Amino acid sequence: MIRRISCAVEPIQSTSSRQADSALLEQSVQDDVLSLRASGDWVIAAASELTKVLSNVGAQGVAHGVCDLSDVSALDSAGALLIHNLIERLEAEGCPVEVTGLDDDHRPLLEYAGQLGGQGPLPVPAHHPLLAMVERLGRGAVAACTEARNLTNFLGMAVVSALRSLINPAQIRFVSVISHIEQTGLNALPIVGLLSFLIGVVLAFQGADQLTRFGADIFTVNLLGVSIFREMGVLLTAIVVAGRSGSVFAAELGTMRVNQEVDAMQTMGLDPIDILVLPRMLALVIAMPLLAVFANIMGILGGGLMVVLTLDVSVPLFLERLSSAVTVQTFWIGIIKAPVFGLLIALNGCREGLLVTGSAESVGLHTTCAVVISLFLVIVADAAFSILFSVLGI
Repeated sequence: MIRRISCAVEPIQSTSSRQADSALLEQSVQDDVLSLRASGDWVIAAASELTKVLSNVGAQGVAHGVCDLSDVSALDSAGALLIHNLIERLEAEGCPVEVTGLDDDHRPLLEYAGQLGGQGPLPVPAHHPLLAMVERLGRGAVAACTEARNLTNFLGMAVVSALRSLINPAQIRFVSVISHIEQTGLNALPIVGLLSFLIGVVLAFQGADQLTRFGADIFTVNLLGVSIFREMGVLLTAIVVAGRSGSVFAAELGTMRVNQEVDAMQTMGLDPIDILVLPRMLALVIAMPLLAVFANIMGILGGGLMVVLTLDVSVPLFLERLSSAVTVQTFWIGIIKAPVFGLLIALNGCREGLLVTGSAESVGLHTTCAVVISLFLVIVADAAFSILFSVLGI
């Protein structure tokens, strides 16, 4: 008795000029011997059809089998695994199979498929929620410490570059500094002014709503002046600049990194810190105090308009209460934070841009990190200033 089953698969185009042969399997049974003859390209493109054909191969009524692979012209891991699984299934049915005609180039692949087939499912590690939470906290703490160390290192390089430029002012790129002052300061005036005006309106409205209940609505002017000049004006400015200019710095330097412009600078012996980072850092340190002053003015205008319209407070009375509540010290407490916030935003934005590896995805990722980390640094610095001023009694 002789049975024959064959499988033909559509040829596939290979990377070479050779066209792949069809994958065939011939099966015959004679004198209780199962003969299997494989030919063609046993590759992943033929795996689907070969799986259907191999499922029809059985060991009923045979004592042993012979698998001839001499006509197999190409074999990959998928084909080797199919052959190994077939032999293993036949032997499990009581039909030992002898493999013949195996090419020396294909032998290691078939042996490796045998090792893979003999492996059971990987053990599932025990999951402990508490240990997993502790591990995540540990990884986060290590990542935060590493980030702080790298940012401090970058700050040191920027400080060295700044000191070197102070010794030799001719190295400072004043045209670039002025250009970045225009981009980060002058062009940001509309959005900073609008948001500060609206925040002033909100603070005056909420403060008046609460203080009126105690008959102290006139102190809304004090609340408005102190909160705007001491905290809200400079903090709102820093948040806007971090989202607007910090992301731009990261995207610009990241794109230059992708286009290998930074590498070209280093090849020519130019320091990217001097050329790219220092002008942006100086521009933001100069622009931030000016933006903070503008934000304070717009916030007072918005809050004053709300107070005059809702609390029946005249403009001279508003100005009198404002001058008594807001001192020169209160004004400078807010302004002194602005250069520090600008320095942190510029350094982090430039650093994230220089960390871009070489893809558009990396540019987007580091731009997002620049905004998030800059906001975090600004909030932390503002909290540190608040603690310091409290300790000093300011």
